[in-house]
Amino acid sequence: MTQPAAEPLSNPDAMEVAPGTEHEMLEGWIPPMATEEETREALEQAFDYRGDVTITLKTGVRIEGYIFDRRPAPALHRSIVRIMPKDTSERVSIPYSEIAGLAFTGRDSAAGKSWEAWVQRYWEKKAAGEKNIGIQAEALD
Repeated sequence: MTQPAAEPLSNPDAMEVAPGTEHEMLEGWIPPMATEEETREALEQAFDYRGDVTITLKTGVRIEGYIFDRRPAPALHRSIVRIMPKDTSERVSIPYSEIAGLAFTGRDSAAGKSWEAWVQRYWEKKAAGEKNIGIQAEALD
């Protein structure tokens, strides 16, 4: 009689090679925002980005900061993005319809700090003979 295969969740080796989420490198990117769909997609990516962005309003005003919330609605003028400007504790709400441009200007503070990167470093340390290798959070900066 053969033994049943180990469940993936009970097999640590299988868990360590589980596929993760692939993140795009957006730092420095200036997305096209010519259509409503492009505007919505760019602002969704900006919300998921872990660094600062620069929003240029149709009035020419530029706001650099971290997007911490967005509230999409069926109409662009009712959809808003909320940003914490870089040099103030103020929180600003901006309707999507007032945005002329977006640039991913800040450093992505979590780039290279994915689970896959940690697992790779773990196996490199283990192959080098290091002992007591554990999961410790790395500093973001």
